[in-house]
Amino acid sequence: MKSIFEFIFFLKEYFVKKSVNFGKRFEKFKDIIVAVLVVKRGKYSSSFLNTSFLILVIAVFVAGPIIAENNPFLGLIEGRQGNLQAAVVSYDPYESSLSTIISAKPRDKVVEYTVQGGDTLESISKKFNVSIDSIKWASDIKSNTIKPGQELEIPPVTGVVHKVNSGENVYSIAKKYNTDAQKIVNFPFNDFTDLDTFALTPGQTLFVPDGVVPAEQPKYAPQQFVAQIQAGVQGSSTFIWPTSGSISQYPVWYHMAVDIQNRGAPPIIASDTGTVTYAGCVGYGYGCHIRINHGNGFETLYAHLSSIGVAPGQVVSQGQQIGVMGSTGRSTGTHLHFEVITGGAQQNPLNYLQ
Repeated sequence: MKSIFEFIFFLKEYFVKKSVNFGKRFEKFKDIIVAVLVVKRGKYSSSFLNTSFLILVIAVFVAGPIIAENNPFLGLIEGRQGNLQAAVVSYDPYESSLSTIISAKPRDKVVEYTVQGGDTLESISKKFNVSIDSIKWASDIKSNTIKPGQELEIPPVTGVVHKVNSGENVYSIAKKYNTDAQKIVNFPFNDFTDLDTFALTPGQTLFVPDGVVPAEQPKYAPQQFVAQIQAGVQGSSTFIWPTSGSISQYPVWYHMAVDIQNRGAPPIIASDTGTVTYAGCVGYGYGCHIRINHGNGFETLYAHLSSIGVAPGQVVSQGQQIGVMGSTGRSTGTHLHFEVITGGAQQNPLNYLQ
């Protein structure tokens, strides 16, 4: 309100000043103009009107920039625009979509660690976020006792560090260490000579996530094939399970998704209502996959399908069949790779499905 009064006062002062100056100049020539108009009467009335209009136009062009430059509302308008922009940036339908996501720095190889005074296997395992048994297997130690100055081998993930022998493949290695071949394939720092067959080179180092060395009878035993789920069951959010089967891999930092296996290749359904933004196949990675935008800041992705039943731009309802489970792309067996995405970052799907 104060700004309005300031602007009105400015306009008043400006026009009063201009009117006074114009009046002073006009008084000097008034008598001459009146005499000419009286003598000529209507002869120059048209020219007078045209000239008056031209003067008015010139006055607008001259006075306009001055008024705009001294407009007290300019700062107010800019301030409001700034507030509007801030409001758009901070808008978050789920109150956490724009929160900062801090992820652990991934390691692609085994690192050496020198035991310090006060270290224990438990404290070291927590420091590197791997299991105690994984450190013992990699370091080839049997006892839980360590001493300062001792060198330990720390693998990048919980599991087994395996040196590939001639004739071995991801399936035989996975069976040896009681884990799923898909976990070996999913680990981003494992190399393969052929991405179609996942062929290995004898002598190469292979990381086996969640693997267990059989002879050691370790304390750590990963959960496998125990989470039986049913398609359509709703969790703590609006999402529902997209298929039926058992969880073959849980979310980890390098694989922020849940893998659901089922040899029967059941249908895949939309976890929530939304619009299909991608539906197609590639010869690697996700293989045949679908991506759905749910219009509330969330997206879901369904990968390794054997067939796709929707098209980009199609609106699908929660529970509607969109495809069939398969083993296309970077896959070793029939399963669904399911992701929940918000703010461009992959989330732990179990936070929304359980």
